[in-house]
Amino acid sequence: MQPTKESPQFIQTSFAGALSLGLEEGKFARGAKSTCLNLLLTYENGCQAACSYCGLACNRKVDRSKTFIRVKWPTFSLDEILNRLQTRSHPFRRVCVSMITHGNALADACTVLRACRQKTDLPVTGLLCPTAMSGRADLEAIKTAGADRVGIAVDAATRELFEKHRGQGVHGPHQWELFWQTLVDAVDIFGLYKVGAHLIVGLGETEEQMVHTISMAYQTGVLTHLFSLFPEAGSLMEKAPQPPLKKYRRVQLARYLLNEGMISQNSIKFSPEGQIVDFGIDIERYVKGGIAFMTSGCPGEDGRLACNRPFANERVSGPIRNYPFVPKREDIEIIRTQIWGG
Repeated sequence: MQPTKESPQFIQTSFAGALSLGLEEGKFARGAKSTCLNLLLTYENGCQAACSYCGLACNRKVDRSKTFIRVKWPTFSLDEILNRLQTRSHPFRRVCVSMITHGNALADACTVLRACRQKTDLPVTGLLCPTAMSGRADLEAIKTAGADRVGIAVDAATRELFEKHRGQGVHGPHQWELFWQTLVDAVDIFGLYKVGAHLIVGLGETEEQMVHTISMAYQTGVLTHLFSLFPEAGSLMEKAPQPPLKKYRRVQLARYLLNEGMISQNSIKFSPEGQIVDFGIDIERYVKGGIAFMTSGCPGEDGRLACNRPFANERVSGPIRNYPFVPKREDIEIIRTQIWGG
């Protein structure tokens, strides 16, 4: 009988991470590089949550070990991962250690965080699951283990959508109030804008609701990292459509402008249906710069984006929703047409 490959001795990494470490074969489209090594805790009985859109959900009708956020997440020993980080050239500027909803997640995340800090010179983020934690003391433990930043996947833009997709609506354990209180506590412990909240466009929210939540997070000292729904096979939302590209582009631009402190929520005008119709400023320079349409995530020590998750929100064939590199001139021309009509 084969021994169980569980954390903390074993860890999953994204296909992009494995490819960059020489553990998988292939190459990135358009010369992209994966500049953050994403590590995911893994257990034989998996995640105990039931989120409607998630590849890790305990009620998913296909093998949960196959994909998560659209891509394959192979399992390796933590020692092998760390050895390759120490002995070969790689593009990484940050490591992100992700918890799942499991009773051992806090202790194991601390073990992995500590090992990454001791054996590499890379800064480390803890992507936390408040449901598997017990308040401020656990946040302090994550910081002591070596994380300089933390993120929390809130995902849904409103309390009602959170309950529908993550809480009572799917008989799941997550609670909206707990997630937001953990964000507030994390800001107190890690500092202003060293805490990130993941949000997913496409769970049924309006653009106005998403903008409100992005603004609320920013006012709390939390930056937002934006994802576009990509339905996972076997999940409760497997037949759900991706959000319209024009909606995602407008929310991306709003998130960037709000997180950079260039506008406030009150600057943005909405239609009666909750769609953005005016950003309150001339957006051309920000569209032309392209950064607003890149993946949003934690930076490296140089302040530049490190967590770029290449092609995790879309097929390589496109259209690209989160650019893992600064969009080229031809990309900008495409983006410009998408904002209001794509």
